[in-house]
Formats: sequence, C-alpha cells, structure tokens
Amino acid sequence: MDMQTLFSLLGEETLKTLYMTFIGTLVSYLIGLPIGVSLIITSPNGIKPLGFYNKVMGFIVNVIRSVPFLILMIALMPYIRIVIGTGIGPKAITAALIVAAAPFVARLVEQSLLEVDPGVIEAAQAMGASTFQIIWKVLLLEGRPSLLNGAAVATINILGYSAMAGTVGGGGLGDVAIRYGLYRFQPAIMWITIVILVIMVQILQEVGIRIAARMDNRIN
Repeated sequence: MDMQTLFSLLGEETLKTLYMTFIGTLVSYLIGLPIGVSLIITSPNGIKPLGFYNKVMGFIVNVIRSVPFLILMIALMPYIRIVIGTGIGPKAITAALIVAAAPFVARLVEQSLLEVDPGVIEAAQAMGASTFQIIWKVLLLEGRPSLLNGAAVATINILGYSAMAGTVGGGGLGDVAIRYGLYRFQPAIMWITIVILVIMVQILQEVGIRIAARMDNRIN
C-alpha cells in the first residue's frame, strides 16, 4: 500500500472512529445522565426514596455493565439489524455502543453526585427548593467538575469500545488494525493505528481535565 492510499484510509477510518465515539457518548449521556440522577434521588438516603425503582433500575444497570462489550455487541446485532437495517458499519456499532455505555455513564453520574456535600442539599430543602431545583441547581451544579471528569473517562472508554468493533466489521481504526495489521501481516499499520488511538486518548483526557478545572468553583 502506497503512502497516499494509507493516509487516505487512516483519515477516513479516524473520522469513523470519531463519529462512533462522539455520537455514542452524546446519546449515552442523554440516556445515562437521567438514570444516574434517578438512582441518587431514589436511594434510601435520597430526596425522594423509592426502593422498588432503585433496586430494579440498579439491577438492570449492573446486568448490562457485567456483559463484556464484544459479547454484548454480537448479541445485539440481529436486533440492531431489524431496527436500522444493517448489523455492520459505524451506525450499527454506534447503536451497540449506546446500549453498552449508557449504564456505565449512569454509574459514573451516580458516583459523581455522591460527592456532593449532603449539607448543601439539606440547606436547599430547608429553603423550600423543589426536587427539580435541587437536581438542577445543587446536584448537577455542585457535581459539575466530577461529572466532567467522568465524561472524559466515558468518552475514552467508548473510544476503546469502538476500536473493538473492528473485529466484527464495524469500521474505524480497530477495523484497519485487524484487516491490515493482523490478517495481512502488516504490523507497521497496526502500530500506526495504536499511536493514533493513544494520541486521541491523551487529547481527550487533557481537554477533560482542563474543562473540569475551569468549572470547579472550589479552586476559583
């Protein structure tokens, strides 16, 4: 493979990886953030204890999180094919990423909100704040730095998931590493994809740290 073809291939597959990562992260947060918040407020010590919901939702989250992504992805493919018309490619893999990542995001959100000082919540309740106001102006606001750090962790985790998708024809850098590095015995291409993925992880981590530091009221 000549250099021009290689660069074109890597550029195209990098864009696919970014597509899967960022769309997967965005939709996972749209699903996982409300679930994580609900687990906090319905816990025994939450502002609206609801034992049945909390246990059932916690069980569902734990079950999905317990299944390795590769196995979950393969198991979901027949259903994804029915819903979106294909079981391979970035769109199908993104759907699988969302199912796998949303429970992970929910637990990250839950852990972040557990760091919020209970005294602040009690003060808001004493002042007559509604449940929505406590969630929006206390939990999410006070937990913002940890939530942003968690978002960086989730994005990196989903990036890793997207690379695994190359084993089942999902496209992206993982697919390049499998097709060319493994099957065609071109280890140089595999190492190039590894370097690109490492650079992407470092950038995401650094951006996450910087944004979280800027949003942390405790150090401003």
